[in-house]
Amino acid sequence: MTKQPLIERLGLEPVPTDQKTTTWKEYFIIQLAFSVNAGNFLIPALAVLEGGLSFAAAFTCTLLGAIAAFLFVSLFSLPGARYGLPAQYVLRTLLGTKLSMRIASPIRSLTSLYWFSVQTIGGTYVFLSIVKKITGVSLPFIPIAAGLALIMTLLALVGFHAVKKATKYFIPVLVVGQLAILYLFITKGLSQVPLTTLAEGTKDAGAASFFFYSSLVFVQYVSGVSASSDITRYSKSSAHGFWGLYGGNVVGFMMTALLGGLSASLFGELNPFVIASELTSSLILLFIITACAMVSMISINLSNAYTGGYSLLNALPGLSRIQSAAVFGAAGILLSCIPSLVLNAKEYISFLGILIIPISAIVTADYLFVQKGKLTENSLLQLLSGTSTYNKEALWVLVMGMISYVLIPEAFSPGFLSFILTCAVYTITKQRSVSREQPTPLKNMLG
Repeated sequence: MTKQPLIERLGLEPVPTDQKTTTWKEYFIIQLAFSVNAGNFLIPALAVLEGGLSFAAAFTCTLLGAIAAFLFVSLFSLPGARYGLPAQYVLRTLLGTKLSMRIASPIRSLTSLYWFSVQTIGGTYVFLSIVKKITGVSLPFIPIAAGLALIMTLLALVGFHAVKKATKYFIPVLVVGQLAILYLFITKGLSQVPLTTLAEGTKDAGAASFFFYSSLVFVQYVSGVSASSDITRYSKSSAHGFWGLYGGNVVGFMMTALLGGLSASLFGELNPFVIASELTSSLILLFIITACAMVSMISINLSNAYTGGYSLLNALPGLSRIQSAAVFGAAGILLSCIPSLVLNAKEYISFLGILIIPISAIVTADYLFVQKGKLTENSLLQLLSGTSTYNKEALWVLVMGMISYVLIPEAFSPGFLSFILTCAVYTITKQRSVSREQPTPLKNMLG
């Protein structure tokens, strides 16, 4: 087996077969480590605080949205596992070279940047809160946030194998920390509040609110279809990649929705790490909560920076992988110093949905329904030869999808409806335009 380099230098070329060794258990651990963090708590908590849903309704609706999104994300991880190709190269075969480089990759980079900064801001607030509780000292926000973002940028620069190793070490800290938070919520919150309170919303919230927050979670996670192959290109097989990602994501989000929903329902707080630190004076528990918060932030941002750097590499092919990661990191450090990205999260996520949902729907429809889950020999030959391609159907359907997302009222779950509509329109349009001659599936082309 080839020894892994200290810093990953593979760009958009296929991963060699002897490096495809990651198992489903390792992917499960990676995704589990990515899940429970300050940024991912936002929508389950907002469903209670702004949507007026009960804890039970908030947990259920956000879990349903996440399950649907993770299914598409895992399905689109298959090309990475089968051919060793990063997601951005796969997107070129589906969207065409121009649309992939000029629209899809910039959208993915922007999405990763947003969540990188949200996670850093949330982690910084936790760190500052606990430091003040223990020492009484109020540290400045911007230097701490910038310093944490810099550390995570340097770690992500190392590459996938750094992500894999780090998450293995992080899991025990994450599990113990999450159990500590749950213990505090049960003993300090549930012991003083009737269980019936968790089944009641804070105001009259009906089905519209239920489906809106479900679709908002769907918007947050379905963008992963344009990045999941970046992770699974090192997979031992397509089954290892698919089930590892899906299982880890779903199990991890269940804990995320549980803690986020309880934090909002019991204490009116968006961030479980912050409120948990206020519920105890035990230095041991404070240390555990702090360690869990910092580790969870680092884990997810390793993923955000890693996949965001690859997206930027496709948009700016003149850069090397290391250069694109450095550019992404510099932008991430800057945005991490803007707290309003968290305070106005609902509006920012909805705005990102205008871009994310249509492009994700087109990618999903092309791969699953037009190409029947297989990349073709013709598309791969064009890709590897550097031939420029243009998917005109994808362009106008993308515009239609963006308009539909804006026009669909919030009460009708624009994330879900726009995704379904865009998928249907693209599939029908593309199937009418393709040649009757079916391309030959790729066989052993990449070794």
